[in-house]
Amino acid sequence: MADNTDIKLRRAQIYSVFVRNHTKKGTLKALEDDLQRIKELGTDYIWLLPIYPIGKKDRKGKLGSPYSIKDYRSIDPKTGSWDDFVHFSKKVHDMGMKLMIDIVYNHTSRDSVLLKEHPGWFLRDSMGNLMNKNPDWTDVAELDYSHKDLWKYQIETLKKYADLVDGFRCDVAPQVPLDFWKEARKEVAKVNPDMVWLAETSGGGYIKYLRDRGFCAESDSEMYQAFDMTYDYDVDEIWRKYVNDKIPLARYVEALDQQEYIYPKNYIKMRCLENHDQVRAHKMFINENDMFNWTAFSEFQKGSTLIYAGQEAGMKHTPSLFDKDKIDWKDQKMDLSALMVRMHELSQDEIQYAGNYEIEALDNDVVKVTYTKDDKIRVGLFTLKGQPGRAKVDVRSDQYTNLIDNSLVNVQNGILTIDYDPIIIEGKTR
Repeated sequence: MADNTDIKLRRAQIYSVFVRNHTKKGTLKALEDDLQRIKELGTDYIWLLPIYPIGKKDRKGKLGSPYSIKDYRSIDPKTGSWDDFVHFSKKVHDMGMKLMIDIVYNHTSRDSVLLKEHPGWFLRDSMGNLMNKNPDWTDVAELDYSHKDLWKYQIETLKKYADLVDGFRCDVAPQVPLDFWKEARKEVAKVNPDMVWLAETSGGGYIKYLRDRGFCAESDSEMYQAFDMTYDYDVDEIWRKYVNDKIPLARYVEALDQQEYIYPKNYIKMRCLENHDQVRAHKMFINENDMFNWTAFSEFQKGSTLIYAGQEAGMKHTPSLFDKDKIDWKDQKMDLSALMVRMHELSQDEIQYAGNYEIEALDNDVVKVTYTKDDKIRVGLFTLKGQPGRAKVDVRSDQYTNLIDNSLVNVQNGILTIDYDPIIIEGKTR
């Protein structure tokens, strides 16, 4: 973990936006009209997927992936101008939120400014042809960080944005040398000492695949030397196996619990049910009650929270990154906004970002999460597959208020029962 990482970042809610698909016009100016609604969800950081010009050579789809970047130092004219970006940044800050942008430093487009001006900065095979570590990434050219002049260029670019934004979300960060990120963090701090660094880390299988082929691939434990937050991809494969009934809940919970001792004490995981690379959560959890429980559970876990635009409306369609595919805001499947707001409110309490954290798998696919600090205890029960359950809780028998919806629940002889709705209670430890 970076030495100066503040555990209060566990309170952060990050709202992810692909500008091109978010509004009818697909511009930064048009997005400004939705900022108030986004703020009211409890958003702390707005993360913009890449807003740079997109390459044309070997592009995927008609419009191309925003992750196939032609020029790091300019704004896609279809999204807006540099002045529009500056105005958008000011608007976000004036509304009391912070701005995070995507940094894609593993690769550029195959017709990028860098490839034209510095062709020697790219990975090539024995024949001198451009090569990719990932064979699916046919629209990009991968950078070679053995060139220190590349480091200087990339860090200068980060400094260009450091006065305007509050966070960098770094794409496939483990494939870029850790020493580069450490140097970048040190240099950017001279411009903005409060910059937040979020790493899109990788699952264990992919890390091993790259390492076995002789490529750089850092683990989450290593990435915490330079980054404040990392993705939850270290448990993603296990989570999906559980959701698809291939492993028991206990195995998934074991993986979550291991994060408590394999990472630094002040580690921060960004918890999410979906993002732009994944199927929508409501597509996986068709039953609305399951979706409600999973949303509450995800946001009650230790760490920050990501919401991908449209998730709050229970959207089932994942918008394309390669073609025109506007979010249909009229096609709301369910409204999770109030739940997200409430869960964010609870996350601001010290017991959740600084208290001791325990997670336990119970019978009937019920999970129990407990926070304790001093003589206070906060317990959450979530039924993940629609079955009722019971849990022992370390509070005295009494009637308690469910902190999610203010309903009343009873603890009898140290037992709390959950039917279908998630429950969070707070009391004094016995």
